[in-house]
Amino acid sequence: MTSSANPFPVGTAPVKAEYLLPISEQRVTEVDDDAAEGSTSNLKRQRDGDDVGDGGEDGRTSKKEKLTGAQRRKLAKEEKKKQRGSNKGRRWGKTRDEVDLCWKFASSNSCEFGAECRFTHDIPAYLAAKPRDIYFPSAIDLSDVAPFVRMPERSADAEGPESSVDFATRCPVFDEAGSCRLGLKCRFLGGHAQKAEDGTIILIEDDTKKATSLTSGTELNFLSAQTLKSLRTKKYSFPVTDAYLEELKNAADENQKKAETSNIEVETVDSMVVVQEPEEPESVAEPVAPEPAPTKSSVDEAAAQVDTPDVPPRFAEKKRLIWSNKTYLAPLTTVGNLPFRRLCLDYGADITCGEMGLASSFLSGSKEEWSLVRRHPSEKMFGVQLAGSKPASLVPTAEVIARECAGGVDFVDLNCGCPIDLVFRTGSGSALLDAAGKLGKILIGMNRALGDIPMTVKLRTGVKEGKNTSHKLMPRISAEWNVSAMTLHGRTRQQRYSKLADWDYVKQCVEAVRAREADEDLPRIPIFGGGDCFSSQDYWSAVENTGVDGVMVARGALIKPWIFTEIKEHREWDITSKERLELIRKYAEYGLDHFGTDTAGVNTTRRYLCEALSFQYRYVPLGLLEHIPARINDRAPLFRGRDDLETLLASGDSRDWVKISEMFLGPAPESWTFTPKHKSNAYGNEEGQG
Repeated sequence: MTSSANPFPVGTAPVKAEYLLPISEQRVTEVDDDAAEGSTSNLKRQRDGDDVGDGGEDGRTSKKEKLTGAQRRKLAKEEKKKQRGSNKGRRWGKTRDEVDLCWKFASSNSCEFGAECRFTHDIPAYLAAKPRDIYFPSAIDLSDVAPFVRMPERSADAEGPESSVDFATRCPVFDEAGSCRLGLKCRFLGGHAQKAEDGTIILIEDDTKKATSLTSGTELNFLSAQTLKSLRTKKYSFPVTDAYLEELKNAADENQKKAETSNIEVETVDSMVVVQEPEEPESVAEPVAPEPAPTKSSVDEAAAQVDTPDVPPRFAEKKRLIWSNKTYLAPLTTVGNLPFRRLCLDYGADITCGEMGLASSFLSGSKEEWSLVRRHPSEKMFGVQLAGSKPASLVPTAEVIARECAGGVDFVDLNCGCPIDLVFRTGSGSALLDAAGKLGKILIGMNRALGDIPMTVKLRTGVKEGKNTSHKLMPRISAEWNVSAMTLHGRTRQQRYSKLADWDYVKQCVEAVRAREADEDLPRIPIFGGGDCFSSQDYWSAVENTGVDGVMVARGALIKPWIFTEIKEHREWDITSKERLELIRKYAEYGLDHFGTDTAGVNTTRRYLCEALSFQYRYVPLGLLEHIPARINDRAPLFRGRDDLETLLASGDSRDWVKISEMFLGPAPESWTFTPKHKSNAYGNEEGQG
């Protein structure tokens, strides 16, 4: 609905008139926020399948034909429809060097495979073919005036194999760690190399920085190759899991026997039906001898049995989670990687959780899945999130994590809220909300396998819209299954992001849990809410009005990672474009540290940086709004910023995101492509190429 004073529909961000672009240039941008919890599935799809058609319903092909007005309107409508929605099944390939140098030889001039190594050991040939070093800027090189990043004067390429080395650059990994693990393959080689008298390139190290980085910069939770192999070959032992699954089997068998013996037997004799009650066992009729008085030895033996390994650990033995006044960055698929978590920590996040991992993939020894549990030392409270549907997969995964990542994981979270079809159809994620019996078995088993590591759960309000169930489930999770903390997203699985979060119902669920805790004198556990938190005002209003201990921030952090600073300082921050560019520079630096500084690592960092920008461009600077705080579901009309950089950062064109990445990661290779999540961000460039 529009008016003459405001030509935009309800739900449009209230941008001041002087910053709006002409109405003729306005474009409605369709944004699917389910992508925040989306899948990274690389399911193969036909190019001309659901996303792109061969023609209209009338069967027209690309052959040029004279069309009537009605046909042109129909095709225009179909073309507009194609531009909406998500690009499904995006695929990513690694970009490698033209001459691929052995990474071991690149860092140490040695390789155990020698001449049989499938990678080259010819350093001069590699350096001759290697692209020129990338210049990585520092904070003082940034500006809000084009070209936005100051680059030093670069001398003309020298002759010889070392011509690709630029000694004016700096390597962000070397600056932090005192050495670079990629050696000669590093695209910032000049930052940790010197030229010898004979013209060869010599790597250098900083022993002081190396000693410091061992405790402050080395990532944690690496699984050895031997452990991954034993998981893949199913030779890893699971004593706790085996005992628990045997208990479940025995309990099921016992229940089956009870069900069979309690059934009334019906016998047919001629035309009569005789009902026979089950006969009592003969032993019941025999006199029972009095039991002897318990002796000290028998009492001691009974007490010893209480502490057998098969008994679940008591809740009091678990580490308590003290989350009062803590900010929590939600686990986010694809975009919630380690570099992004480090960025949010810089701006005030206290609790972080890794991306959702599938229990079945963990158990199969997937290297990619186990990379999701990596933790940076700066993450002071770090959790791992698992998704699965059966005790037989989730309990052993918890056991591996407890054994292999001891000291590196502060809690393990079970995802009972993921709404995507791929997860839901397997009985995982939010499907567990309608399977309380199975959920209880999973939580009890995982709690036992984790030892003293706390267990937490993330939920939605229910599965179907209008049928909330969490007010019944959450008190059981807390009281019966000894979970140490819970988070509740205020929407059902069916709602996705179609409606605002129901914070009144979140309050009802909190009250239900607190009432049972009081009735049974149970320890108070942290409960976090979630949904639509986009400002300090949103956060503290939810805390005060609903009784939650905090709000798990998801989309709000993706769009503006500095939201944690706003929450901590109880203010709304009108961040400048230069400050935002520094945030992007930090992300690039953390990405290179995590993914690597070689060609493959640089372009993996570029891909995830563009993914991050696919959310950050949606931020509307507070100084441009008629009133604050901003609302997360408001769509921004096209506007210009207060300076050229602010305008660029507001661009929804994925090609501009690639240009921003080139300020820090050098020119994108011709073979590298970026396909945005949303079709509207491609702006007619189907592949989203830079």
